[in-house]
Formats: sequence, C-alpha cells, structure tokens
Amino acid sequence: MQNFNSIDEILDFAIKNEQNAVDFYNDLSHTARSADMKTVFEQFAREEMGHKAKLMKIKEEGVVSLGEARVLDLHLADYTVKAEAKDSMTYEEALVLAMKREKAAFRLYSKLASGAPNLELKKLFEGLAMEESKHKLRFEIEYDEYVLREN
Repeated sequence: MQNFNSIDEILDFAIKNEQNAVDFYNDLSHTARSADMKTVFEQFAREEMGHKAKLMKIKEEGVVSLGEARVLDLHLADYTVKAEAKDSMTYEEALVLAMKREKAAFRLYSKLASGAPNLELKKLFEGLAMEESKHKLRFEIEYDEYVLREN
C-alpha cells in the first residue's frame, strides 16, 4: 500500500500511471493484429498522453485550488495491474491485459474522485474514470469479435 501526504503526491502517481499507459499502448500498436487495432492502440496512447497533460497542468499551474487535505492511504495498489506486456504475448493476452489495465485505471480515478478535496478535482477524476471505462469497453468488444468468435 502506498501512502500519500499531499495532492501533489497523488498527482505524481496518476501522472506516472498515465505515462505507463502511453508506453503500453505504443508497444501494443507494434503487435496489433490489424491496421484497425493498430490505429486504436495509437489513439489510446494519444488519449492517455492527454490525461497526463491534464494532470501535469493541474500540478504545475495550480489550475485547481487543492486545499491542505492529508491523504493517508487510498489503497492505490489495489487499482494497479502487476502484469506487464511481453514480446511473446499473444493478441488475446494483450487484449486481456489491456482490459485489466483499463479497469484498474477506472477504479483508481473513481477512488481519487471520491476523495477529492474539491468539486473541480472530483469532476476531473470522474471524467478520467469515464474515459478509461470507454477504453475497457473497446477492448471487450475487440476480444468478443476476434477471440471469442474465433474459438
């Protein structure tokens, strides 16, 4: 479990997670089964980069007044995925990992929204959670179409 003592530490954690997602989707784009999925992975990488930029703007410019709330433990480790992409992953394994990562990101942002010190930050985290749930749905559809229907 990771303890946070400030909003900046939470933002740093979220920024790092977004960069990991960018790297993950860029890697997957190189092993995509189709040009369509390559485009989807590249698009998701760009969207995750946009999430990171939003979080960095808040941190660097103080766009949101954050207050002095002390966060002891958000159990953020509960919202991360331990498995990493490997060169030898099958397309099915990559889709499953992508779904798990998006679910974890959704849960992370939902948890951050529930503990946000103000409405602006709460709305930001809720919006990020919704975007991550849309990503998960896209991978579920892809899994259904290309894995379940082929078996």
